[in-house]
Amino acid sequence: MASGKTPRSMRSSKKADRFQSRVVASRNPKLVRGAEGSLTLTPSAFLKEMSLTSKQRLLRDMGEDSHQKFSAVDLDQRLFQPFPSEVVFENYIPHQFYIAQLALRNKDRVPHLLNVILENSPYFELISPSDEDYKVAPGMSSTFRILFRPDEIKDYFHRVIIITEREKFFVPIRAIGARAILDFPEQLNFSDCPVKFSTQKTLLVRNVGNREACYSITTLSPFSVDPSIGTLGIGEAMQVTVEFHPPKTGVYSSPMIVHYDTGEDVQKSLCGTAVNVNIKLDKSSLTVEKTYLTLSNQRFLVINNQSDITAHFQWRRFVDQEEEERQKLRLQRQEEDKLDDVPKEHRVVPRLQEHPSLPICTFQNQRTEVQGDSMPFSNDIFTIEPMEGDISPNSSLEINVIFKPKEARVYQETIYWDISGCETRLPLCISGEGVGPQVELSCDQLSIGKVFVGSTHSYGVLLLNRGVIETPFSVVYPESTLGSCFTFTPREGILLPFEHQVIWISVHATVLGQFTEQFRFSVKGAPEPLTLTVSGCVIGPAFHFNVSSLRFGEVSFGFPCTLCCRLTNTSLLPLNFNLRIPGDGSGAPSVTSFAQVSGSTGPSWRKRARGADKPTEFTIRPFKGTICSQGHLDIQVTLCSNTVKRYKLALVVDVDGVGKELLSLPVRARYHSTCAQPQARPAAFSCRE
Repeated sequence: MASGKTPRSMRSSKKADRFQSRVVASRNPKLVRGAEGSLTLTPSAFLKEMSLTSKQRLLRDMGEDSHQKFSAVDLDQRLFQPFPSEVVFENYIPHQFYIAQLALRNKDRVPHLLNVILENSPYFELISPSDEDYKVAPGMSSTFRILFRPDEIKDYFHRVIIITEREKFFVPIRAIGARAILDFPEQLNFSDCPVKFSTQKTLLVRNVGNREACYSITTLSPFSVDPSIGTLGIGEAMQVTVEFHPPKTGVYSSPMIVHYDTGEDVQKSLCGTAVNVNIKLDKSSLTVEKTYLTLSNQRFLVINNQSDITAHFQWRRFVDQEEEERQKLRLQRQEEDKLDDVPKEHRVVPRLQEHPSLPICTFQNQRTEVQGDSMPFSNDIFTIEPMEGDISPNSSLEINVIFKPKEARVYQETIYWDISGCETRLPLCISGEGVGPQVELSCDQLSIGKVFVGSTHSYGVLLLNRGVIETPFSVVYPESTLGSCFTFTPREGILLPFEHQVIWISVHATVLGQFTEQFRFSVKGAPEPLTLTVSGCVIGPAFHFNVSSLRFGEVSFGFPCTLCCRLTNTSLLPLNFNLRIPGDGSGAPSVTSFAQVSGSTGPSWRKRARGADKPTEFTIRPFKGTICSQGHLDIQVTLCSNTVKRYKLALVVDVDGVGKELLSLPVRARYHSTCAQPQARPAAFSCRE
């Protein structure tokens, strides 16, 4: 480092040097015997010779002039060691002279030539040794002086060029101008601090330098600095806050580096120790009493803060931050899988207003929420009040746990208490049992016995609410044919506490036979629906004929014969009937013998005889009608045979809405070919009971 002004003796010697000759006799003169002849060079040698610069040629000539062909210094090392390695001027005054010395020591075991050059500069000047001997003996040093005259206080840069027989290197010259200096302490120790809590220290920092400070400060987590960037005038002061927020217990240290705009970096040391403080819950598990659905119950617990800090707490869903990050990643992957299912033409939306219903928008919104969510505890069954807050030093806070079940079952949940001053999140196990509605039926089985088909019967059951909450209910019908024959009134409703509701059941059976149907009463909040089993037997109408058969005996061709019978309805319902004789012809009515003798139907009868459809030979009066409850009706059946055959048929009864051929009456007759000739009129038979 150079300082001070140039002495008078130096000034006088400098003036004297200006009048001395700059020509120095060579210490290794060459003997010139005469004019040297021209050399013959190869093309490559000529190209190399013509490509040399002046400095390269000088180095080559110095090597040729040197008689030392061997060196103890490795080729990758310098022959001369400069001291200092960098010439620095600082704390200088404009327009004053300052001198610095530069010594070059020969490290080899043989002498070497030395050439020192300083490029032209208005601020720097090189002063060589007085003897101006450029060949330095082994182990000896040659000292040069560098004169510096600044015009203003600013940074100056220059260099000295050192050329030896085999190398060329530089020694930089630097003049340091005005600098800002912020008087930070060398080390800042936070000692013992609560974990997951911000501890701050405020420093009063002054600019003791001679330049305005433009600075930026960097450090590593868990340390931070505020302000981290700014400017500070000469002699001014400011407050700098250093914060220590450790996430886990242990010893922390970090450098704090102050970066100046002039390029210098100043490093300070920060250190601190994170410890747990005395903050705890009064219990680790909590059980809420049995609670009816739609109602709520609550329990309390206490947080005791026996430390000297104001602790901030929050209830979280997961045990630590790492688990939260894993859950966020899982949710993001789920949203990406959903996005893959979106058609490609919907993935790029030019104008969001034109496609408000595209699912891509929903996926992006959900992804944004997941990325920004701190994942606090959230549950529809258990509610914590307050969810987060602050606890003053040496005080307590009461926490309210509210239980509101939605189903009749046992609920268990583990939540985690995250608070400043405690490294790990403390678990809290909460449980509670939901009690469903106390609803029951007066009977769970109903037997209606035998009922007539088509009849309507009504029955009643009681739906009882023995609980303290209102209970909505509804009837669920079975998906069967017979299930549609039942009607419940009311089909749905609300049961008040300790009240009952009469449920009327109307049955209108349309299907014959035994049945068993289960009807379910869906009660909101009950784990299982109530079941009512209805059983019985649907029977058809009761009716009969007063005779076992209709026997016409031997009948003659074309002679009508009439028999009577009575149909009696013994049921309690009207009987809508239809009578028919399967197997009877479907053609025109048969022709009597009187009509054949008179000849009025001869041609038409012959045509019918040749036709494909057989004649209708039986006539039933009445063939349909209604018989009132427990009533009867006389039926006439007339046979006019036009066919030579034996009749074995039956008179069948079809009942509307019930079925066909529910009752049959045998009909017997045979054709008698030797009967007498037909009379003028057909015989009439009386109808008897």
